[in-house]
Amino acid sequence: MNRADRKGSGHHQKKITRRKFLKSTGAAALVVSCSEGLDLLGRRGPAVAQERVLHVLAWKHFIRESDALIRNELIPEFKRATGIQVTYETIDANDLNARAVTAFETGSGPDIFQLLFNEPHLYAEHLTNLDELAADLGVERQYDHLREAAKADGVLRGIPYYMTGTANAYRKDIFEKLNIGQTPATWDDYLRIGTKLKDFGMPVGQTLGHTFADAQMFTYPLLWSFGGQEVDENGKVAINSRATVLACEFLREFWHSACDEGGLAWDGASNNRAFFAGTIGATFNAASIYLVARYNPEQVPPGMVDKIGHFLNPQGPKGRFQMTMPLIYSIPKYSRNKESAREYIRFLMESSNYERYILSQKGYGLGATPDWENHPFWKADPPLEPFRMNAKFGRNFGWPGPYNRKASEAHAKYIITDLFARVAEGDSPQSSIARAEWELKKVYEQA
Repeated sequence: MNRADRKGSGHHQKKITRRKFLKSTGAAALVVSCSEGLDLLGRRGPAVAQERVLHVLAWKHFIRESDALIRNELIPEFKRATGIQVTYETIDANDLNARAVTAFETGSGPDIFQLLFNEPHLYAEHLTNLDELAADLGVERQYDHLREAAKADGVLRGIPYYMTGTANAYRKDIFEKLNIGQTPATWDDYLRIGTKLKDFGMPVGQTLGHTFADAQMFTYPLLWSFGGQEVDENGKVAINSRATVLACEFLREFWHSACDEGGLAWDGASNNRAFFAGTIGATFNAASIYLVARYNPEQVPPGMVDKIGHFLNPQGPKGRFQMTMPLIYSIPKYSRNKESAREYIRFLMESSNYERYILSQKGYGLGATPDWENHPFWKADPPLEPFRMNAKFGRNFGWPGPYNRKASEAHAKYIITDLFARVAEGDSPQSSIARAEWELKKVYEQA
């Protein structure tokens, strides 16, 4: 084609320059692109014009007011601040693991999971690296054992939110009636006190069954306090030791002299029911017994709340130990809303929002840093004051070894709890330890 003007049918056509053509076609393209939400290169525009929706899955909290605070106050405040809509789903803690497995296998599901104990180690390959967010939030100030629950192979695969604690609830009126002046400082003290309680007809109530948490959070610290370890610092099985024998020998005497021996068959709620029924005088538990008595008095005998006190685990030859249950927010790699998820976690961890949530739990949940040991809350409700120092003595199952997948497998198989349960049933410490050693080696030493 030459540069001459074209003529046709006797009509003169107006000359269209390249500049005019591009301007006219570009305008048309812009109209089409904008109507479809695309830019001139066919790309989607930023999501600001679209409503962002975030799906969070968490455990159904024992303290209903805590879930209500998130749904009715924190989430609406977050939406007003960011425009992000949050769907907050809660389910029983026992069901969280199954939901996580399904989501990771299918590559779809919630944008944020609330994981328990060391589950970020189990699913590390499916979880987003949150090291940068953790640095911004000051996670390095948290208790070591809490932070370790989320740190898999040197990478934080979640942000530890808080933890639940444990102590021993006891009947103050019965202790007074039996002239028990002080709560036990050592396991030997507790044996002496428990023997008095059992002779009176209100023994110590303790489960050694396969419960959600109560049995394991009792037996691990008992083992550690005598110097026993399932593995050493390098993860080598170390259960077969004189220290473990001493722990088993103590448990055998404590069980038969001080405890309700039916506890072998108890579930996680049996001790709560027995405490309110007046058939036991002390029991290892979370703060739930006291909280029910205080905030739901219609569910318990009259005046019960004034009869309840608490003490931490007694000391053994190697010290005092507790277990806590970490609760951790993790973001799956499959999520398409990772930045919104980070914004939500950041919002929850803001100082004022965090304080509101921890205080809403009324002592059931513990703050993530040692600063919380000195919060004025503990003076406002003296029966809960022992929980103040719970996390200071906290350790994770598998301690002093790595808090990893193998430690979780041993925990899930109740190897340490069953070690003590067999002794309570009449097996010798040496025999029970030998079986536990065999089971632990299958976990820790086989590929």
